[in-house]
Amino acid sequence: MKITFDCPDKINGQLTMTIEPADYQEQVEKTLKNYRKKAQVPGFRPGMVPMGMIKKQYGTAVKVEEINKLMGEKLYGYIQENKIEMLGEPLPSEKQVPQDFEKEGDLTFVFDIAVAPEFKVELTNKDKIDYYQIKVEDKLIDDQVQMYASQAGEFVKAETFSGNDTITGDMRELDADGNTKEGGIAAEGAMVMPAYIKDEDQKKLFDGCKAGDIITFNPKKAYPDNDAEVASLLKVQKDDVKDLTADFSYQITEIRHFQPADVDQKLFDRVFGEGTVTDEKAFREKIAETIAPQLQQNSDYKFMLDLRQYAENKVGELTFPEALLKRVMMQNNKDKGADFVEKNFEGSIKELKWHLIKQQLVAANNIKVEEADLKAVAKEAIRAQFAQYGMSNVPDDVLENYAAEQLKKRENVDNFVDRAVETKLTEALKNVVKLNQKEVTLEDFNKLMQEK
Repeated sequence: MKITFDCPDKINGQLTMTIEPADYQEQVEKTLKNYRKKAQVPGFRPGMVPMGMIKKQYGTAVKVEEINKLMGEKLYGYIQENKIEMLGEPLPSEKQVPQDFEKEGDLTFVFDIAVAPEFKVELTNKDKIDYYQIKVEDKLIDDQVQMYASQAGEFVKAETFSGNDTITGDMRELDADGNTKEGGIAAEGAMVMPAYIKDEDQKKLFDGCKAGDIITFNPKKAYPDNDAEVASLLKVQKDDVKDLTADFSYQITEIRHFQPADVDQKLFDRVFGEGTVTDEKAFREKIAETIAPQLQQNSDYKFMLDLRQYAENKVGELTFPEALLKRVMMQNNKDKGADFVEKNFEGSIKELKWHLIKQQLVAANNIKVEEADLKAVAKEAIRAQFAQYGMSNVPDDVLENYAAEQLKKRENVDNFVDRAVETKLTEALKNVVKLNQKEVTLEDFNKLMQEK
């Protein structure tokens, strides 16, 4: 076998592979002998079918299969051994001429290979990157306290409606004279939250109402252009309210007011576990401790965005084998067509450039992902999910079990590997470049993110 690689412009490579009969003949003969052992042909005992008959029936197919296996193995082996930084997959070259597999002799295959442009990116403490440290303000802690209190809250009966109260009552369709319409729509236990009524005039009808009051209002006016909401309220099908214009009487049977939980020991224990904190000051301090890492993740994310821009500017423009990469992209998106490739090509090149830069940074900082890193990332992701539901005191063994289950799925592992690499690279680069520390409020930080 002979393999040559030509890449005169450093980015458009062409690999030529010449396969000789000696490269595959032994394996083809071995495969055909196995076919002969298993072949069942009328008039011949098992294993006694003439080899000429086997070759005639299966010879070319086996030869093609073995050549393809050999070609794939040697192709990728050559690329790896010669450290060719290939982009995408090899493509059959447009210069490829048809090969006759039925004839004996050499076979030549030509592949076009997109090669990454050569460049070097180095970051040192001479490179200065902004790092925005978000302050844990009292307002953030207040909001978190309020969230925990709301999550532990409950609905209680109220005498008079106010704010975000929920109202339950019985609805009756009225006729043109304001009387209950015979055979009209009726819904018992209909629930209304006036705060979500779109029409202000209809919303005001509920101001200061009490249990037992009867209010006349129009559901279609209350929820304009939302037949699904009206149908749900009246407990009928959506088509039943398509042409509905009538007013309804609504006799209120119950008003329920949402009461957040008291900020007391019961709430402290619910959020952080029994006895972990014993007063409001310690509760707020503990909340600050939990907020700080979340804010740091935001800071780290912004840091990597800024570092990416800095590194891309430092590297400058790179020349890519665009025509070949478009072919690769088309190959990977056959169902989407050429328009998709043209529309998304520029963005793909931008992401490819950062991918190559990031590869160098990962190698330069000796970033390696171990099993413990994957488990730590998985646990942190699960911890964050629990935190969204106000569960901040999830036992470590529960997180361990959830993480173990998540890591059994291949698609999850790939995602966790990427996140682990990102986390470790971020920490490494924060210790490589010079950080221009800037303390900001969360509000100002969010404004900075919107500018991106």
